[in-house]
Amino acid sequence: MILHKWGVVDYEVAYEKMRDVHNEASKDKDNHLILCSHPSIFTVGTDDCGKWSVKTVKSDRGGSITCHSEGQAIAYFCFQVTEPLLFYRSVKRVYEDLFSSILPDVSYDKGNPGYYIENRKIASLGFRYRFGVSLHGVALNVDVDLSFHNQVSPCNIKGIVPTSLANEGIQLSLDEVNDSIVRSVCKAFDETI
Repeated sequence: MILHKWGVVDYEVAYEKMRDVHNEASKDKDNHLILCSHPSIFTVGTDDCGKWSVKTVKSDRGGSITCHSEGQAIAYFCFQVTEPLLFYRSVKRVYEDLFSSILPDVSYDKGNPGYYIENRKIASLGFRYRFGVSLHGVALNVDVDLSFHNQVSPCNIKGIVPTSLANEGIQLSLDEVNDSIVRSVCKAFDETI
């Protein structure tokens, strides 16, 4: 697996860079994992049909509205995918492994894809597949400005509010969380870096 650490990067810039990595993965047949975060922005996916009181940027991932901001651990997967369902299950294992060690109360909701503690959403995920390689990924709130995130309901689901590891009493740095994500990815996908 090839690891890309981009730090904080504007969403639009990261989107173009991710497409470049996707093209690279299509050629080199390797798995590429991108770790980054974005300055505050709301993105909307292909399933979105809402009108928003906040400025949004269109994305070609699935799903509705998602909030990104600094303090969020974003993992973009440009992975070789022969069967999307098996790939998705492996991604779920990554985060189940991560949460089991730091916040066991988190669970995955199949009906509203994402990770929750009761009605509090802590991580969003959305993917697209092109030429046998995945695009997009998972955004985990580590220590974000929840007043910004609270401007809309996560993924436009009524009664759901955003939360973060810090808000749930877990004090880990973004680097520590990213290191844990990499370890869990290597374990779930039987990869080395």
